Amino acid sequence: MCGIVGIVTVGVNSVNQEIYDALTILQHRGQDAAGIVTCENGRFYQRKDNGMVKDVFRTRHMRDLLGTIGIGHVRYPTAGSSSSAEAQPFYVNSPYGIVMGHNGNLTNAHALAEEIYRTDLRHLNTNSDSEVLLNIFAHELKAQGKLEINQADVFNAIRQVHNRVRGGYAAVGLISTIGLFAFRDPYGLRPIVVGERKTAAGTDYMVASESVALDGLGFSLIKDLAPGEAVVVTDKGEITFEQCAQNPVYSPCIFEYVYFARPDSMIDDISVYKSRLRMGEKLAEKILREWPDHDIDVVMPIPDTSRTAAIELANILGKPYREGFIKNRYIGRTFIMPGQQLRKKSVRQKLNPIDLEFEGKNVLLVDDSIVRGTTSGQIVQMARESGANKVYFASAAPPVKYPYVYGIDMPSPSELVASNRTTEEVAELIGVDKLIYQDLQDLIDSVSAGSKQVNLFDTSCFSGVYATGDITPEYLASLDQARNDDAQASSKPKTGQEPIGIHNRS
Repeated sequence: MCGIVGIVTVGVNSVNQEIYDALTILQHRGQDAAGIVTCENGRFYQRKDNGMVKDVFRTRHMRDLLGTIGIGHVRYPTAGSSSSAEAQPFYVNSPYGIVMGHNGNLTNAHALAEEIYRTDLRHLNTNSDSEVLLNIFAHELKAQGKLEINQADVFNAIRQVHNRVRGGYAAVGLISTIGLFAFRDPYGLRPIVVGERKTAAGTDYMVASESVALDGLGFSLIKDLAPGEAVVVTDKGEITFEQCAQNPVYSPCIFEYVYFARPDSMIDDISVYKSRLRMGEKLAEKILREWPDHDIDVVMPIPDTSRTAAIELANILGKPYREGFIKNRYIGRTFIMPGQQLRKKSVRQKLNPIDLEFEGKNVLLVDDSIVRGTTSGQIVQMARESGANKVYFASAAPPVKYPYVYGIDMPSPSELVASNRTTEEVAELIGVDKLIYQDLQDLIDSVSAGSKQVNLFDTSCFSGVYATGDITPEYLASLDQARNDDAQASSKPKTGQEPIGIHNRS
């Protein structure tokens, strides 16, 4: 999971600060690396490195990011290595000069890499599937054989990308001779929105992973890109949309609403906040239905993502809502951290209990989901050490039983606590007196209730049914072998040179 942004301005001297601000707003989508590329007079200027946005960019870097058009990226790695060479955006000089940032995961990246080398006669410098996507697009653009291209040529290249690429992806890029382009996979698995801002000088345009980035910079939402749809915004501010997939199907990732997206975002015209309220409502109804004689004294969220669901759950149960844990906001998201030991260490640094809220009480802890169980088990232990009489646990999502292959790091069934375990077995493993999971249909209803156009979601990590229909047991096995904790612990970060032909600002 990553965050992407692209901006074309007509009323400012430089776009660098606005991209920086947008990436800061999208920091929750990736904390591993950050990058910005701007363009002025057909020349690209770049700065990217490992780290959070505030750490990667200094005044000297910002001063050298010239131009009124640019793109940015924050990275959370699911494919490739953690080397700074794989920070995005990526660059190729042929044809025309192209940079691209990508959110998602290509499920046929290995086969495409072979095609790129043997058929397209192009070279890959990293193990990142984002570089694969860029080179596929570059090849298809070059295959049109034109010295000068227009918007129609860009859309034609994206059509061929959809024909060759499988998986979930939202991409934003720059072409030195055209301007900005962006596109979304034919299933709409990864989110991307388009906005505009009217100024005295004209209209500025922006694309981003979430609408909250538009809000923060004063842009108004035009639309979410539909599955398979693409947009081109020229450096002169001319905008064109076009559907580039043959048989698009609306099937966005439901985990965006559960965990990844900010609650103040709208994704596919669905309020993330309202969806999470309904998740809490459904959980409360399940508790009242299946456990009417419960002895819950107090409801507590595990901050921050579950807070919205917990408030509504407490309201319907008629029980006090309390903040029992205080979060250190300078620790990253724990379930996406590589390595079990690092996750365990980070939980204790990230959350600190308020003992007075636990002493002698039967506490219902509410979280957005339970993935590996590492975080949940340690939080339960902290609650008991703080004096809780009984500890119950409610998950706003169903059991996560299957790997997620479209851009969230859930690669190994052996590392998913609910895989091949009953609810009672998971409860015993994480140390709670009772565990309540959201029902899958209730989760779907919670999200779809806010939509007039989306009634089908990718729920593969809960159901094992993959939207793209091409995920085989062999693919899942290879993913497990490449990306489980043991594989990540034994891999060494690779070093690499920045692409030649781009003006890097380090």
